[in-house]
This record gives sequence, structure tokens and C-alpha cells, in this order.
Amino acid sequence: MTDTKTIAAPEWLTLHSGELHHGVNGSWLVLLGGTPQYRLEMRPAKGKFTCAVVQMNNGRRLDKGAEYPDAAAALAGGLDELRQALGW
Repeated sequence: MTDTKTIAAPEWLTLHSGELHHGVNGSWLVLLGGTPQYRLEMRPAKGKFTCAVVQMNNGRRLDKGAEYPDAAAALAGGLDELRQALGW
């Protein structure tokens, strides 16, 4: 499993005053305006990984359940799915 403990926030997120913080159990929190808005959870899926992108205020999932070869790719893919869902 690839280490996902250190990752810089993508440029598209910082351009919108967003931050990326390490959460619990390997999850990542996306903060907008200093408030956690989304949680990204890398999960095993059929010998690969997926990234659940969860809206924190209502628990709604925004991801499409794509599968990735490792946890780092799942995090990158989840961030891209969030960017698309936000229209950024």
C-alpha cells in the first residue's frame, strides 16, 4: 500500500482557499473556509482501492465508485471526482 500520509493540496483546491488535512483511519478532510466540508476515505475494493467522497454535513457520497490500483491513486482519483462534482 502506498503511503498517503503526506500529500500537498492540489492547486485547484488552494485557488479556492481550500485545505487538505489528514483525518482519522487514513481519511482526508477537505476544508473550505477553515471548515471541514468533505471526507475522502480510501477503501479496499476487489483487490484494488476506491475513494469514498463524503459530504460532511449530510453524509451524501459524491464519488462514482471508480477503482484504483493503490491507496495513493485512489486519493488522487477521489480529489479529481470532488473537483468535478464542485465544477472546478
